[in-house]
Formats: sequence, structure tokens, C-alpha cells
Amino acid sequence: MSAHKAFGSLFAALSMMVASSLVTTTFATDTHTQQTPTPPPALQYREQNLMVAGQIHRVRVPAGYRLKLLTAELDSPRMMHFDKQGVLWIGSRSGKIYRLYPPYRQTEVIGNLSDYPHSLAIRGEEILIAQTAGLWHGPRPARGAKLRMSSLRLLAPLPGGRGHNSRTLGIGPDGRIYLSLGLSGNCSNQYLHPSYPVAARRGGILVLDENTDPPQWQPYGSGLRNPVGFDWHPRTADLYATNNGPDHLGFEQPPEYFSRIAPGSFHGMPWFQFDGRQIRRDRCVSGPPPRPLNEVSPPVLTFPARNAPLGMAFLPTAAKQPWSGDAVVALHGSWGTRPKGSYLGSRASRRPPKLVLVRFMGGEARRVDDLVTGFQRPNGSRWARPAGVAAGPDGSLYFTSDAGTQALFRLYRETK
Repeated sequence: MSAHKAFGSLFAALSMMVASSLVTTTFATDTHTQQTPTPPPALQYREQNLMVAGQIHRVRVPAGYRLKLLTAELDSPRMMHFDKQGVLWIGSRSGKIYRLYPPYRQTEVIGNLSDYPHSLAIRGEEILIAQTAGLWHGPRPARGAKLRMSSLRLLAPLPGGRGHNSRTLGIGPDGRIYLSLGLSGNCSNQYLHPSYPVAARRGGILVLDENTDPPQWQPYGSGLRNPVGFDWHPRTADLYATNNGPDHLGFEQPPEYFSRIAPGSFHGMPWFQFDGRQIRRDRCVSGPPPRPLNEVSPPVLTFPARNAPLGMAFLPTAAKQPWSGDAVVALHGSWGTRPKGSYLGSRASRRPPKLVLVRFMGGEARRVDDLVTGFQRPNGSRWARPAGVAAGPDGSLYFTSDAGTQALFRLYRETK
């Protein structure tokens, strides 16, 4: 998750117009001004050769920027967190917890946990670690010291189990702990509400009430199949999340979501799906939905289906930053192939992994532009798959890849 730091001199204005490669849909209208805001300039690109493990890969990056491989000494890295001292912390699917100091080339394994430490955060002198079955905390390890496993304590349990077992952690502008967790499957009758059994309270974003003893999770936004990435807009403080749609409706449906998460909002899944134009009833789950169709919040933008959006981070506001207030999203690329969405078709037809930029105007999401592409070969194999993204204190954008090249990358502005 991004840490809302000054973004330095990141991203000078790029003015030549190019067509966006993603189809987007918006419902929002600008209510912040009576004048129509000027659309943000589209991106100008250039091709770059990148050497990875002795092979040259051709990537496309914004003009004036360069992509660099910092380290491939990582094992299935996932979400990232920069603390206030500029230290980078990375969770992983492998169980390893990483700590990296500037310039972020040397990895340090400070601990190894068995229950998928997908994400973590530093809050003062406390380390918070989100695992599948619970949120754990303990003293922040000092420089040169490892994480003392005996010092970790369970802060709040979570529904565990297989199927979308990642748990993403974030500290909100209000100082509270937020956490996302997905439904166990495409059509799971699960919902974030006290009327459901604890094990079935899944599919959305929770906020932790630490004023109770013990602390208790409260529903914040529900009806999301797998909202892996979320972050707060640096100007409006509105919460936005990415969301993975289900697999049972084919290759083209439903589109993946980029959604504003208002307190108490309901986004419909698994009972309702947005088809790009309207909300429709999904009959794959039996029984009545917990809330009616007219209470479903549609996404503010969409990505094409089977893109598997994961991490996201807003670019903090700063003077002369054309991308400040925009969001970077890691599209992981899914396994579905044309035409039916199964894995039986040609791998070359799979959606390619990439980084995209969600453009905002007047505090509203308006458009999606490609940011970094080239991670998928013509035959459909992937040499990297972006997973976590974060804005660094040096004005660069950092992201992890958890497959192919399991690594940390940096996108930075070239100096003349």
C-alpha cells in the first residue's frame, strides 16, 4: 500500500495523445466544479530493452522513464509497504517477510511464517502482518535484527480456508486498520454481516475497531469477490479498490472492477454482476441476495475481464505532477483463454500482465492508460507478472513480480 509521501519530481508532463488500450466505463460525474475539467494528457511511450537472467526483454514505458530490475532474490513477493523511514517491507506467498533499505537492491529475510503473510505495515514501532487466518502484530524489528516469532500476538482473527486466501492490509488516513479478503469461490454464499457465520464473513473490506477488548472487525464495503488492492485518494481521502471478477461467465464477462468503497457500500457479488452497462442478477448462487439490486454500487471504471487486478497505489499529490492523484494498478493477467474463458485455448490469447494508470479529473476516476507493458511473450508465456505496487520516497514507482521473474522493479525518471 502506498504511504502518501511527497512524490518528489516524479512524472513530468507527457502531452502527445495515444489511444488507451483498455475499455473503461464510468458512471461518475464531476461535482467539484461547474466547468468541465481538462482531460489529463495521455501518455507518450518508448521501447526499452531490459536484461533479466541473461535474456533481453522488450518493454514499453512512458517516454523519459526507465524500468530497472533491482533484485531477483525474492520468493513469490506480493504486497509492499514503505515506512516513514523509507524502509521497504514486502510480504510473500512463500511465507518469507522481506526488509530492504535504500537503494533496495539487497534483500533481507527477517522472518518466515506458515500462513501466507501476503501484506504487512509498520505503525510506529509496531509491525502488522496480515495472514490468511488472522492479523498479527509485534515489535518492529530493529535494524540488523530478525522478527522474533515469540513476540508476535494475534490482534484479530479472520475467516481462513482455501480460495482467495490473500489478506491485504492498509492503514487509513484516519489511523485505523483496514483489511480486504475475497470470497472463497465464484458463487460462494458469503457476506460481511453478523447474520452470517464467522467462517462465511468474506468478500469485501473490513475495518478494525480497536476500542473494544478484544478488537473486532466491522464491515466497511461488502459484495466484492476478491478486492486485493486498495488505497485512499490523496486529495479526497476516498477509498478505492480493485476487484477480480468471477471465472464462470466466460472470457469477456464480467469486466474487472475499479470501485469507490463508501462506508456500508454493497457491490453485489456473488448475487449481482456488472456487465459493462448495467447490473445483472447472477443465478449461480441459490437463495435471495442480502440486499436488493438498487443498493448495488457499480464500479467507477472497469478493466476487461480476466485481467486479475491486484495491487494498487495512488500517486501522492505534489506540485507540477501531472500524474498526482492518479492510481497505478498491477494487472496480473489471468489463466483464461479465448473464446470461452477456460484454460484449454491458446495461451497466446490470455490477457497480458501490465501496469496501468487510472486517471482522475476533479476527484473522479475517468480513464485508464497503459503504463508499463511487455511482460507477456507472443506465445502467451509470461516472464514477469506484476503483483504489488508502491510509491517510493525517492519519487520512483516500485512493483513486485511474483511469477516468472520473482523480483522487485523500479520505474524512474531519467535525468538529462
